[in-house]
Amino acid sequence: MTLPPLHDDLVFHGPMSSYRADLLIRSLGPLDGQHVVDLGCGWAELLLRAVAAGATGHGVDLDAEAIAHGQKRATERGLADRVTLEVGDAGAWSGEADVLIVNGATHVFGGEPTDSTVNTLKAGRRILRPGGRLLLGEGFWEREPTAEQLAVMPMTREEYGSVAELVDLAMEHGYRLLWLSQANQDEWDEFESGHALARERRLLERPDDEEARAGADRQRTWRLKGWRGVLGMVYLTLVVPH
Repeated sequence: MTLPPLHDDLVFHGPMSSYRADLLIRSLGPLDGQHVVDLGCGWAELLLRAVAAGATGHGVDLDAEAIAHGQKRATERGLADRVTLEVGDAGAWSGEADVLIVNGATHVFGGEPTDSTVNTLKAGRRILRPGGRLLLGEGFWEREPTAEQLAVMPMTREEYGSVAELVDLAMEHGYRLLWLSQANQDEWDEFESGHALARERRLLERPDDEEARAGADRQRTWRLKGWRGVLGMVYLTLVVPH
């Protein structure tokens, strides 16, 4: 089943408002002359905002349609000469950066879900120059999930920890915390509603589309009987000390 791309209904592919995005960009400090790399960038909205703040940028994602949309937006905003977007394996990218963004995309660095955050933190230490910043968007448990909630979610209890545990993990890998910001419920609801909208539109047009119905029902169950108010998203701005 082919559905319209998510960027038709969402600004960010995650629970993030424009206000929070701008706040996070400011948390990175002055970006003039800085090179920002976004791995698992999707359509690169956050990266484009960093470039608009004075940086040069490079984004990598496997989704060719998302990359094409990001390139179109870069041209529309007059940023195409300062940002490159490529279709590729973000976890295999090698190079250096002043700022690394991994927003909801720790899976690009491979391993079991319980190991992907560690793999991301290690990759950041390889990629970032001394004094470089890592903007990490990662899930956490806002409250302990019940057995009933876990039974309907496509994830395990071990996949995430608390915010404090995530920060401790980052510091164990040599980072210091500069900024912390947490997605609120309105941002989650906007993201989840935008994520579901294409399937619901399809069902209005084609009520007999059982594939669309199953996908919409599955996502709604995950959301309302599983992670709503339980799974959170936190954004950490981390720095590699000189």
